[in-house]
Amino acid sequence: MLNGMHQRSQSDELERARSALSALDSACSRGEWIAVAMAAKASGLSFDDFHSWSEPAHNYRDERDCRAVWRSIDENGGIGAGTLFAKAIEAGWRERTNGRARPLQRTQEPLTAAPKAERPSFDFRALWRDSEPATAAHSYIARKLGLPDGLRVYRGPQPLAGQALDGALLVPAYDADGELQSWQAIPAGDGKKLNAPGATMKGGRLFVGGNPRDGEALYLCEGIGAAWSAHQATGKPAVVAFGAGNCADLAADLHGSYPGARLVIVADRGKEAEAESIARSVGGAWAGLASEWPSNSDVNDLHKRDGLAAVAALLAKPYEPPRRFRLLTAKELAALPPVRWRVRGVLPVEGLAAIAGAPGCGKSFLALDLLGAVADGREWFAHRVERCPVTYCALEGEAGIAQRLQAHCCKHGSAPARMRFLAQPFALLEQGDVAELADAIRAAGGAGGIVAIDTLNRATVGADENDSRDMGRVIEGAKLLQVALGGLVLLVHHTGKDASRGLRGHSSLMAALDAVIEVSRDGDRREWRTTKAKDAGDGQAHAFRLAVVELGTDEHGEALTSCVVEPQEAEAGAIRKAKAPGGGNMRVAWDRIGELLREAGGVRPEGAPDALPLGRPCITLEAAVEAVAARLVCDSKRRRERATEAIKGLCGRDLLRHESGLLWCV
Repeated sequence: MLNGMHQRSQSDELERARSALSALDSACSRGEWIAVAMAAKASGLSFDDFHSWSEPAHNYRDERDCRAVWRSIDENGGIGAGTLFAKAIEAGWRERTNGRARPLQRTQEPLTAAPKAERPSFDFRALWRDSEPATAAHSYIARKLGLPDGLRVYRGPQPLAGQALDGALLVPAYDADGELQSWQAIPAGDGKKLNAPGATMKGGRLFVGGNPRDGEALYLCEGIGAAWSAHQATGKPAVVAFGAGNCADLAADLHGSYPGARLVIVADRGKEAEAESIARSVGGAWAGLASEWPSNSDVNDLHKRDGLAAVAALLAKPYEPPRRFRLLTAKELAALPPVRWRVRGVLPVEGLAAIAGAPGCGKSFLALDLLGAVADGREWFAHRVERCPVTYCALEGEAGIAQRLQAHCCKHGSAPARMRFLAQPFALLEQGDVAELADAIRAAGGAGGIVAIDTLNRATVGADENDSRDMGRVIEGAKLLQVALGGLVLLVHHTGKDASRGLRGHSSLMAALDAVIEVSRDGDRREWRTTKAKDAGDGQAHAFRLAVVELGTDEHGEALTSCVVEPQEAEAGAIRKAKAPGGGNMRVAWDRIGELLREAGGVRPEGAPDALPLGRPCITLEAAVEAVAARLVCDSKRRRERATEAIKGLCGRDLLRHESGLLWCV
């Protein structure tokens, strides 16, 4: 308890010392100024207290000078704390506690000066109330091209620190709750700025141009002149910190109170490093004058010399400290460009993608057909294609890919001119291999295009695809290659034993991909569909077949063949399209079930039958009956019966298929 009382007493003494310091004239002679510094340090005040008091003086040099003097002072030097209070009393300071004058505490050091007579305390709030509203005609406002809003002018005989206050402009400093905390007096003519005695500027602020607004800039300035110019140039609010020493604390306070505002520190010339440090600490930005300006110049000087347009141009492009993460507003996010497609609705221009399917489904043939179309800029399965260079890493042997390419040339007349092939072993898990492959592709002009790795398994020998750590290394290797080259990395991969579960291996691979093409086979009929594509939804199935192409004969006279991809829709009658019902309960059922299927998406339910195609939306029969029954206009007791009959009719027309309690479109 005694310790707590001691702490409170020490805190009270520090505030008492700050109050005494604020009563003194910081524009005194240098010898007197150094003596005050020694007394302030002896009383326990900090450098920030001393610097904030010193800064408004007309003969203030800079913070470096101020700090050098402060560091040179021995706390046990010849001048003690009593000198501070003696000088303050001589300047008119009178401390009050509970409405009564509080006597000075005696110190071991005799006072260098004692008050000759008791003087009344300085009531800065009363002087503020008794002052008149300022007008634009005030000499300081006119000289600074400023605004009179919220300011006052004192008329009367009251002096302050040896200067007459009559005609002085009073600039208020408010606390966080909007209560008057202090004021700064700017005497008429060329008088120096004076702070109200008995009050502190620490933590005080004055908003110019209204309160901060979410999503908009708030300009933090050292003085009222800079704040006037920043507000008038931008139309956004500015706040006065009343000295560089107060900027850091005030910035932190404003950041906590107005997190939605974008804080921009407007530095006086020579204070750029401090402004950048403050901006970094609050996630803001900073602006400052060009190096041609003399020390302590500010944006008000720029305003007076070059006009508000110059100030607006300066503040329009503040410096932002580099940071790893940039948080976007909803407006900034909406302004981002849309997804750029390499193959419209199928493959994006940049990122990671995969073509996957069971062995023998034709995925490698499909990959070659797709990549050839991209290299030549040909439409692919009615999807628009943007041409780019292609690199095909055929890791399952040179002979096979060579014959497939010959077959491709037979179909299309020539080899793709912008396509390159790699038939050597390549390890995606080795950073050295990734870097060397990237260099080779870049040298061949393939950067920014598509790099296909066929197959992923052959590029990751020794990795456990089901292990999250190994799969993480696989994904990291693919991303390193993509970052090194730009464009798209396309992985040719296998589905698992249960093809309905999608890509083989750990689920983190699917999550890391921007697009996935799944290939399936039912006898001679094959089809592909996009099961994942940026903002394009799941694609419809595209049927194709592998047409045999004869390439000649081998050394034994036997035929050499390979295959090419041919869309099955090109064959007349290959796909039968049933006619939708025209009306009645079946039409109601057809429309309602269509809504449910669109909402269901392509997620494959547990235990789905093999007859359900990959990615095909489905719903339960029970859900369909309930939803359709609610739409039918008939006796409520007969609705489920009528709904069931309508769904059976749709299945009979081969519009829907029902198996294992699930329903999907044929």
